[in-house]
Amino acid sequence: MSDVVRRGDVVHRAAGPWTPTIHRLLDHLHAHGITWVPRPLGLDEDGREVLSYLPGVVPSYPMPPWVWSSLLLVEAGTRLAELHRATAGFNRAGAVWQIPAHQPAEVVCLNDVAPYNMVFDDAHRLCGVIDLDTASPDPRVWDLAYLAYRLVPLTQVGDTGAGALPLTERRERLQQLGQAYARAGDCAEIGAREILSTAIERLVDLAEFTARRAEGGASQVAAHVQIYRDDAGWVERHLPSLGGG
Repeated sequence: MSDVVRRGDVVHRAAGPWTPTIHRLLDHLHAHGITWVPRPLGLDEDGREVLSYLPGVVPSYPMPPWVWSSLLLVEAGTRLAELHRATAGFNRAGAVWQIPAHQPAEVVCLNDVAPYNMVFDDAHRLCGVIDLDTASPDPRVWDLAYLAYRLVPLTQVGDTGAGALPLTERRERLQQLGQAYARAGDCAEIGAREILSTAIERLVDLAEFTARRAEGGASQVAAHVQIYRDDAGWVERHLPSLGGG
């Protein structure tokens, strides 16, 4: 959604008022063992942020078949839980966030954790997560619900690459994801009902946020507004079949 330039082993991209906070967060994550996110390297002569480049493959829609493996689903849930655990002690004093926080602010969520922001090695193993600039404090289920939306997936859109997965399989994948997150996060499992109801709320919130961005000049995101609204309705209609009834 912004101009990004790679120069060798570093990436330059537009900065904002939130950039110092996100750079502090990235430093905090590295200090707590989360080394598979970019390392902040300050600003360049044009005021753009500079980040370390994470080598690998970043997939895009329609996603390749390997994105929908159970192994990757578990890996993604595990990495998200590890990242959330590492953010629990982050000093939020004076923090500036691009995305408004939501209560209870249990952890710092990425707000856009999805396959298109993941880096994979040649064996299709998850080896990095990028684009943390929309992070903000939120309940942990806020991120988990969006990951479920993107990776179960919880969408009626036909171009994801997942094909026409039956609702029973999506229900099983949702359970797998929740269990993987709970194991790695050393926390109680977040049930399907809570994940699904949060996914609906998350999509409605995202539609409104995206509509404001489109009205502000980001015309390239305008088409996403109705998609998010339609998908929120799809999840709501299928709550019982997905395990949330």
